Amino acid sequence: MPKAPSEPIQQPVYIVTGGAGFIGSNLVAELMRRHPDAHIYVVDDFRTGSYANIVEACERAGVGPFTGTVMPDDIAELNWQPAIEGLQPRAVFHLAAITDTLEFDEKKMLGVNTEPFSDILDACAGAGVPLVYASSGATYGTPPESESRTPFPESAAGVPQNVYGFSKWLMDAELVRHFESCRREGERLPHVVGLRYFNVFGPGEGRKGKMASMVWHLTNQILDGKRPRLFKHGEHERDQVFVDDVVACTLAAAEKGAAPGVYNCGSGRTTSFNQIVEAINEALGTGVEPEYFDMPAEMIATYQHYTCADMSAAAQAFGHRPSWSPMDAMMKYARQIVADRQRLGLPIRIDSVSSGATA
Repeated sequence: MPKAPSEPIQQPVYIVTGGAGFIGSNLVAELMRRHPDAHIYVVDDFRTGSYANIVEACERAGVGPFTGTVMPDDIAELNWQPAIEGLQPRAVFHLAAITDTLEFDEKKMLGVNTEPFSDILDACAGAGVPLVYASSGATYGTPPESESRTPFPESAAGVPQNVYGFSKWLMDAELVRHFESCRREGERLPHVVGLRYFNVFGPGEGRKGKMASMVWHLTNQILDGKRPRLFKHGEHERDQVFVDDVVACTLAAAEKGAAPGVYNCGSGRTTSFNQIVEAINEALGTGVEPEYFDMPAEMIATYQHYTCADMSAAAQAFGHRPSWSPMDAMMKYARQIVADRQRLGLPIRIDSVSSGATA
């Protein structure tokens, strides 16, 4: 991080870790739109992020070129306390993490995702700076609500089924301990909010590769002239949430008056994999039938067959209510993928995609 300046900073400052990633770059662009006079510090080690995500997000938002500061650093190696105290940002958004749920190196995952959090938490709490960090719907694993097909309340988390979810659960648990310590000391709770992102999709995720959303993968399979591939029989249901809603939720959590705590960040609805294909077909003017295949046996026990965020607590804590219907957002996004492929000169191998469907 930059050294603390000798003069007080007049320009509003925001810090976004992981700002060159999918959600982070969309967040950076929206910050620029809402606060055009602000200076934004992006901290990213570019392990999976890219400068191009920032450039493209700013283009989509129509905010002009990015003019902030990019710190290509490992967040674990930064000295957060003097930087936070010197810059006095209006908010810190901590999104940097290994997000690959198929990463099986537990030491690596836990080290990268959990170790820097303590320093960031202590620095922001000590300086009175709002901190919003990315937790995950993976912290829930398969709670009883998945069997009853009911939304997951925040209290249902704690039995994650992969090390990624466990790393995010440890962050949530550390925040709870911090709050308990504040209560014992009779101190006000710091403005720290953890958001359990569910299945996020939308523009800017193309560089995530295999970890991109089902919407991205299935749309591109159809545009490549293939049938979309689903686990039998496409009836798995997930809380699919549009990235615009995730960004809005993240910013709302940083606003003055938001209640500290850990909250869900989803659409509050379920969408089956079959419904995703239906939305894509409607958007593209196609009628491609899915190709079903067996889920690998080793995945069955640990796969989240159902997820749905109970969004009532977030609505009460900082007034966020999702504005996008997942199906409507998927159709909008599928058309955007077509437009992106056309702009890049990539082939579209289905005859039934008309110019009207891509407008």
